[in-house]
Amino acid sequence: MKITILGSGTSTGIPMVGCHCPVCSSTDPRDKRTRASLLVETEGKYILIDTSPDLRRQALRHHIPHIDAVLLTHPHADHINGIDDLRGFHFIHRRVVPCYGSGETMKAVQRSFSYIFRGQEAAGYAPLLDPHVVHEPFSLFGRRIMPIHLYHGTMHATGYRIGAAAYLTDCSRIPESSLALLEGLELLIIDGLRYTPHENHFNIDGALNVIGRLRPKRSIITHLTHEVSHADGARLPVGVELAYDGMDLVV
Repeated sequence: MKITILGSGTSTGIPMVGCHCPVCSSTDPRDKRTRASLLVETEGKYILIDTSPDLRRQALRHHIPHIDAVLLTHPHADHINGIDDLRGFHFIHRRVVPCYGSGETMKAVQRSFSYIFRGQEAAGYAPLLDPHVVHEPFSLFGRRIMPIHLYHGTMHATGYRIGAAAYLTDCSRIPESSLALLEGLELLIIDGLRYTPHENHFNIDGALNVIGRLRPKRSIITHLTHEVSHADGARLPVGVELAYDGMDLVV
């Protein structure tokens, strides 16, 4: 199973509009961060986690041939507002692909983008996604997908465990019942927004605390702001790295 971090940045992306700080002005390409999203490739199938506002750019950059399923973590704009870019794939393949998320997430996304799910024949829009509400593990292309309940501030978000890998973006607390589902990981990709605390996200120390408890073989901190330079990764514990756009991981 191949995992590609399509986007490693927070909601503003990096560089942030109007900012000239050292990270936003950095010449290191790993400091150029599009909004957070992930691609999982397994058995010739492509599973997209979240439809970032930068989805078109990400898909072109990585030559993604098709999308076979979409998993959504929560309905914040920086994770869903690129959903219309799925139309390009549909124009070529003419397939309605399954889309999975919590009941809360699916309700919000279907309300905001009803034409993506129901179509709008008079305006020339065909349905693109077939919605599925998930709370329990399910099978997708021979892989067991386990939704992981997370807290993102006062709201709920969903992480996903796929085999020995887990993607936990936009979270500030993980319930004990969810931690029990994350034992024995080879790869953990986790939200670690910045150094200073934030009420809706783990900061770097918070992410390291979770990593220390779960002890995965390899850990990647993602959803980064311009407080964090990629060069800072040299100071992280062994086995912990900072995400960057285009990072490929094999599990």
